[in-house]
This record gives sequence, structure tokens and C-alpha cells, in this order.
Amino acid sequence: MRLLLAEDEKALSKALVTILERNNYSVDPVYDGQSALEFIETGNYDGAILDIMMPVLDGIEVLKKIRSQGNLIPVLLLTAKSEIDDKVLGLDSGANDYLTKPFNSRELLARIRAMTRVQAAQTNSKLSMGNVILDRATFELSTPTGSFRLANKEFQMIELLMSNPRVLISSEKFMEKIWGFDSEAEINVVWVYISYLRKKLSALNADIQIRAVRNAGYLLEDIK
Repeated sequence: MRLLLAEDEKALSKALVTILERNNYSVDPVYDGQSALEFIETGNYDGAILDIMMPVLDGIEVLKKIRSQGNLIPVLLLTAKSEIDDKVLGLDSGANDYLTKPFNSRELLARIRAMTRVQAAQTNSKLSMGNVILDRATFELSTPTGSFRLANKEFQMIELLMSNPRVLISSEKFMEKIWGFDSEAEINVVWVYISYLRKKLSALNADIQIRAVRNAGYLLEDIK
């Protein structure tokens, strides 16, 4: 799952990126409202965390602009302000939730899970295909044979594949969703992680497989 983080205080931004990446999110940090707006408009994010007090455009202005465009991306507002009027303004402008600084990292993660769960209309945290289950709460990939706890990029790749079963996903799409636009990683890193996942699926005696389509991408399908 890819998040946009718009926070102009760079030390806090760096700390939040570390927390989110350790919890298997991909994060693109930006430091002003105009950049946040431009990144969100790419449609490449599952959620956005916007600080209200930012240069160029503040978080409320960004929120109003994306909602006026019909963009329903889940948005969590961060601010040092705690007045009721500020909270009401943020929620009335279309925010899904509101968190006042300072906050506990566990509460931040819980609020992100809640707002993205509603957006995805998930009744539970598990994805399944064939005899394979991916638990988004524990990051475990399992079959009746056993289980693996996946690392960040592995988890995000199999989550994308299992969320779109039998749908062809290009290497470029993996790069955009998981590594981000500004990544210096080479595109062959996608193949490396596909290889890791194939080995894990094989070790678990999965009845699904990741098939490569030459010059097109990868899809998750049943083993015939």
C-alpha cells in the first residue's frame, strides 16, 4: 500500500517515513502543499497524510482541491492545532480523519488502517486465492503447509497481485506503486522480488503461481 506524506518539518517527516516503512507501507514524502497536490493527482496512492500548516498550499487547501476534482483518496490530517473549529473545518472539507500533534505512532497506524479499510470496503484483513492466504495485519503468507512473514517489498508485491487476481500488472506499475516515482532502483528489481515470492509459494505448496508475460508484466493465476 502506497501513501503520500506531506509534512514540511523534515525531521518529523523522516521519522514518520521510518515508522510507516517498518509497517510495510511504501511512502513518498513531500514538503509543501503544491507538491502534495501534484503527487495525489497522479492517482498512484492508496491514502494521503497531510499536515495542515505547510508552505505554498496548506493541507486544507490541498484537501479542498482534490475533493472538488472528485478524488476520494482517504486523507488523514495532521496538525499542531487542537481547537474544535480546526477539526470541524478539516472534516467538513472532506478529511477522513484528524490527528493532533504530538501523537503516538500506534494511534497513527491504527487510524491509517481504519481509513484505508473503509475505502477498500474490506470486512477483514485477509486476502485469499486458491489455498493461499495473505494476512495484512501480520504480513504472513500462508497455506495449510506453513507460512512466511514477508518483508516490506515482498508483502506489497503479493498484496498487489492478490488484490488483482488474474490481472496482468506491468513492471512499470510495480515500480510506481511500490518503489515510487523518485526511486533510483532499476526496473529489474521487480524480477528479483518476483523470484523471491515464487520460491516462497513453491515452498508452501501453493496452488497458484506468478506467471510472466514477455514484455508485458506478471499475473497471479491458478496452477493448471
